[in-house]
Amino acid sequence: MKNKLSKRLWLSFILIGLAGQLAWSIENMYLNVFLYNTIIQNTSYIASMVSLSAITATLTTFLMGILSDKVGKRKAFISFGYILWGLSTAAFGFVNNNLVKTATTAAALVVALDCLMTFFGSTANDTAFNAYVTDQSDESNRGKIEGVLSSLSLISMLIIFGLFDGFTQRGEWKTFFAIFGIINIATGILSLFLLKDDKSNITKESHVIKGVISLLAISEIKKNKTRYLDLINILLISTSLQVFLPYLIIYIQEYLGFKDYALMLAIVLTSASVISILAGRFADSFGKSKTAIIAIAVMFIGSILMYFFRSYALCTIAALLVMSGYLATVSCINANLRDTTPKNLTGSFQGIRMVFTVAIPMIIGPFIGNTLIKNSGRTYTELGVIKDVPTPILFLATAIILIPLCLLVCIRLKEEKNASSK
Repeated sequence: MKNKLSKRLWLSFILIGLAGQLAWSIENMYLNVFLYNTIIQNTSYIASMVSLSAITATLTTFLMGILSDKVGKRKAFISFGYILWGLSTAAFGFVNNNLVKTATTAAALVVALDCLMTFFGSTANDTAFNAYVTDQSDESNRGKIEGVLSSLSLISMLIIFGLFDGFTQRGEWKTFFAIFGIINIATGILSLFLLKDDKSNITKESHVIKGVISLLAISEIKKNKTRYLDLINILLISTSLQVFLPYLIIYIQEYLGFKDYALMLAIVLTSASVISILAGRFADSFGKSKTAIIAIAVMFIGSILMYFFRSYALCTIAALLVMSGYLATVSCINANLRDTTPKNLTGSFQGIRMVFTVAIPMIIGPFIGNTLIKNSGRTYTELGVIKDVPTPILFLATAIILIPLCLLVCIRLKEEKNASSK
């Protein structure tokens, strides 16, 4: 039986989800460009920042997830977390090489501020908001919800590239960061009035830490194989993205030579967002794992084509396949993972999920990408400074990672069939 969600609930999912994705897009895409263009031209700092941010996000989600489960509430963590997230985002606009004596010190300051921003963002979004969505949904509608939530990451990029990228092109970083800081502060204030903690959907757990430890027991893994297959699957798909995503804009600008990439991104992001929403609806009826297999194949083909294509039009088509396949795959795997989340440890489980979704992928992925970039030897010199240039090998590495992912999703599908036949 399908459970219909209220308009208010959908509005809260979309508004809070979109504001969060805007902030994460700033961190995942523009902080790298900000650091590279204004502070120091060395991709090793990008890889370090991404990895430290991932570690911060994971530790935060574990600790705040446990705390939210113990108190049995999500609203306060979301609302006040978003307000502080906004303030820390705006603070990036005040960091520059004139503030400190050396570029390396300025780079370290950016990395430290990124970790602080990540703490607030992970508390509000990764922990509380994700737990809130799981609390308020069920197996009949999670594919549709994940399709919408997954599309918000690309919609946020489209909004940024379409309306605000000009600020970065003109070097107006202080205004740029201030705008998105204000958006998150406003969202936090609005959520105080929009959200309601439905106590019937939240199980207050008194022995949270003991419960989290029990989730890692061998007996628990054997008992719930699909849950842990989903965790490995989300690790692989997230890693495949992180191999190229931190370097994507630099690749488009410096390797492909597309200085005006707004149209390409607009086509890719708009189309992939629509496809993600449709895939989520399709997954609820056709099957999440079966839909994921199709989506992985689409992303694989797109990655191979990105390795070979160089023209603007062909790269746009290939990028659309990559991002559509990625979003559809993530929405299906995340929906499966929500279905197997233990109801009495919804908040705490987000910490385990973050290890596989963020911590490991954002440590491994960027360093794979950075190693491939360094070994390619592709650089250019600007004002006496040697700069690294990402190359197409990043997309070949992404395609290789998708092969074991497809095999594991097939195993997951087999487990589903075995369980339904019993």
